[in-house]
Amino acid sequence: MSTKIEFIDLKTQYSKLRETVNARIQAVLDHGQYIMGPEVAELETKLAQFASVQHCITVSSGTEALLIALMALGVGPGDEVITTPFTFAATAEVIALVGATPVFVDIEPDTCNLDVALVGAAITSRTKAIIPVSLYGQVADMDELNALAAEHGIAVIEDAAQSFGATYRDRRSCGTSQIGCASFFPSKPLGCYGDGGAIFTNSDELARIARQIRVHGQEKRYYHARIGVGGRMDTLQCAVVLAKLECFDWEIEQRLLAGQRYMAMMSGSNSIALPVVRPDRNCVWAQFTVQVSNRDAVVDALKQAGIPTAVHYPIPLHWQPAYKDISRISGSLDNAERVAAQVLSLPMHPYIDEATQREIVDALLAAAHRPSAGTGPKRN
Repeated sequence: MSTKIEFIDLKTQYSKLRETVNARIQAVLDHGQYIMGPEVAELETKLAQFASVQHCITVSSGTEALLIALMALGVGPGDEVITTPFTFAATAEVIALVGATPVFVDIEPDTCNLDVALVGAAITSRTKAIIPVSLYGQVADMDELNALAAEHGIAVIEDAAQSFGATYRDRRSCGTSQIGCASFFPSKPLGCYGDGGAIFTNSDELARIARQIRVHGQEKRYYHARIGVGGRMDTLQCAVVLAKLECFDWEIEQRLLAGQRYMAMMSGSNSIALPVVRPDRNCVWAQFTVQVSNRDAVVDALKQAGIPTAVHYPIPLHWQPAYKDISRISGSLDNAERVAAQVLSLPMHPYIDEATQREIVDALLAAAHRPSAGTGPKRN
């Protein structure tokens, strides 16, 4: 290899956006309003327009967005929140932090998103909300979830940490339910240079409450109307996202093309299970994640070839020590347990070229055809 293969190439992105990013950062350094500076309101306006919603409230992280959303809805002790066990821990973490019980429902085996057909059976009189995760960059079945939630009078919060920029039935991720929560962690499709996130809603009341919670529950300075958190997004991070937002549409196009190339290159393999994207939506490929039966061997082979990989996620949440005794399981979680043993994420970003993808796929195909020596998580 002539050049190092990056898993997510933020260096190339910065080289392309250097002047814009630096100018945005310099503007903040010049005016010195590092907390709630003018870039915060500017970004919120532009993100709300992008997602076609009435309100965007920037916050300090994607996790904080989920937490504030639950607090704004009044979710607390005695309540249950339905979600997927196949996600990053933050999704269940925020449920536990407000004192509610995570209820795990299995995923679809092909998209790895929450299986809506199983959600109804998990709803009880204690259910207060559903948090589907738009995993890997593809929005879950939001219309079906919204309809089910409406029948039972419960809320739907889209965990869109990985899917900001994706479309679902001609609507943007974060604009498909009562509340959408995005992350601007550096590796996300739209990322900053630290932690950041945002809440999206069309509800004036939820937006008002979320803005109060974000600043320690203050209705006005030193007047605390409710319990809150220190959840503001730094002005500098908002400036970085504003700079990146200028080319975000182009980057989404490049992500879609890169995903199509990966699909085409691996389409004939019997040893690799490709991700599935439903025809009424797209995927912005926060991760391009395949499934292989001999993952450990594949990871080792790709590492020797200089190709970085990651596993999103190796242990389902109902097996995690922190959650296995405080959650409720609805039905079988066989799909989540199986895919956790097989998923493998490949290098993916808007600047990956066809030659690099070809090199990755050739190495992957060679490794995936080798006999399996066993892989995956083990029950604790």
